[in-house]
Amino acid sequence: MGLSGMMNHGGSNSKLRKFEIESSSSSPSSSSDHKFHSMNALEILRETVRILRYNLGAFMLIALLLICPVSAILLPNLLVDQSVVNSLTVRLLLVSKSSGLPLLPFVRNSCQKFSETAVSSAMCFPLFITLSLLSRAAVVYSVDCTYSRKKVVVTKFVVIMQRLWKRLVITYLWICTVIVVCLTSFCVFLVAVCSSFYVLGFSPDFNAYGAILVGLVFSVVFANAIIICNTTIVISILEDVSGPGALVRASDLIKGQTQVGLLIFLGSTIGLTFVEGLFEHRVKSLSYGDGSSRLWEGPLLVVMYSFVVLIDTMMSAVFYFSCRSYSMEAVEALEASGEIVSQDLSLL
Repeated sequence: MGLSGMMNHGGSNSKLRKFEIESSSSSPSSSSDHKFHSMNALEILRETVRILRYNLGAFMLIALLLICPVSAILLPNLLVDQSVVNSLTVRLLLVSKSSGLPLLPFVRNSCQKFSETAVSSAMCFPLFITLSLLSRAAVVYSVDCTYSRKKVVVTKFVVIMQRLWKRLVITYLWICTVIVVCLTSFCVFLVAVCSSFYVLGFSPDFNAYGAILVGLVFSVVFANAIIICNTTIVISILEDVSGPGALVRASDLIKGQTQVGLLIFLGSTIGLTFVEGLFEHRVKSLSYGDGSSRLWEGPLLVVMYSFVVLIDTMMSAVFYFSCRSYSMEAVEALEASGEIVSQDLSLL
């Protein structure tokens, strides 16, 4: 049974009409005749939950077929060679020590985590550019169909993806390039700052505080980059633009809504980190019990992780519509102020 059949099951037409009534005053829409306005982070979360409720079958199928397989491989790091991670960690620690950074526990943990993330991203890249990218497209398509008051049809989605897939892959490769450039720039800048402090004779502890400050600044910059990249994916699906053009369009679109995007990013990051921590200590760790509970805790945490990814992707799509609404409101306000000024001048 296709996604459209799931939508029809259980009287979904009445559910969709109810959804339109509930969200007509608080949600954006791709329909030109549908009234909506920009939303804050909490309103976007509520809107996401409403969309999930009234199109539950489609989104659960997407999570089961496209998101869960990636999570089941990514969460336990099945494709990661630990020897490569250890080798990269040692190299990073050597660079840190030569830059004057004291090898404190947080420095060791940061190098270890960075190495695991880098190796995992490289090894799982084929999954990211296929199943993960396809799941994002499916979620965005389903959200757009809900706003457009259309049925989610698998065959129609396949036809659309055949036309958009090349454009989407090109956009994703540009996004990966942006992220790699950001991370490389951070590493180079961090080494340069710490090396400068070391040459000037500052203490290792002062170097550590400087590294923390640089890390905090980079976190804000990187969060903004991720927000732009997530919005870029949505734009490349719903608008006729891709690659650098989609990145520029996303950076322009989120102006005035950056704080909302940061809150969404923070919430998603906390959720994913929490599930990853649970998996690390409850499934990977051998320090408790006889390990029998892993038989059900592992799959449960994979499902939880997939659900957080699903909500995050849905919120990115809703955030796009909210930003577009904010942009329209800003243009209308500018036009209204222009008309008032013209009227005042005519009175003179």
